[in-house]
Amino acid sequence: MKKPAQKPADLSAKIAKNIRDAIISGALIVDERLPSEADLSEQFNVSRPTVREALKRLAAQSLIRTQRGATGGAFVNRISFQDAYSQQITTSTLLLSMNDVSFETACEARYTLERACAPLSAERRTADQIATMRTEIFRQSQPNLSDEAFCASDVAFHRALVDGAGNPVLSYQLAGAVEAMQPLMNMITFTTRSRAAIIDLHSKITDALEAQDADGVEAALTALEIYTQKLAADVFAKRVGRKPQ
Repeated sequence: MKKPAQKPADLSAKIAKNIRDAIISGALIVDERLPSEADLSEQFNVSRPTVREALKRLAAQSLIRTQRGATGGAFVNRISFQDAYSQQITTSTLLLSMNDVSFETACEARYTLERACAPLSAERRTADQIATMRTEIFRQSQPNLSDEAFCASDVAFHRALVDGAGNPVLSYQLAGAVEAMQPLMNMITFTTRSRAAIIDLHSKITDALEAQDADGVEAALTALEIYTQKLAADVFAKRVGRKPQ
């Protein structure tokens, strides 16, 4: 029986994967020019529109860039950690929303990862990062601040703590933990949380960080995790009509 012909979308996905694998393996290096659309069409035995769609997929992942003109074409891109942040955040958000991950599991992971930054952040944090954290604490104390703005400030505060480690790989890995998990946690706990309690813990984290006291940072983060877990337990208990433990 003759196999059904593959759809152009399937073919473009396979071509994109083939080129992506070549980039990851080092067969195609940064700034190297890819073969022309005509050459790729002949190489993969597909139409040029199918090749064009494959290149669009790679460009959407920031793996290639295109240039116009006589010396133009498609080139292997150099991805920065900053450019990859949004993809990491999107992936983390989807994983949490589309899978059966409990609040307790997500919270445990998020604070365990952040505590791992404490020693490096205590050693390397800059005056600007401390200033950012104190600015966010001041913003959080404003009485008319909306829940949405408080959440954004909360994320900015923890982002500064993580970035204080001075390690772009850690910052990238924690982008999902802070900028995907934190908003989801705030959505669940905002009805019962005390802003004053969170601000107090944020102040303790910042004071310890400024004093280069890694143990103090870890202790305050642990207290914040315990408080967050307790808030969530109260919310879930109320939803099922039980008194919180």
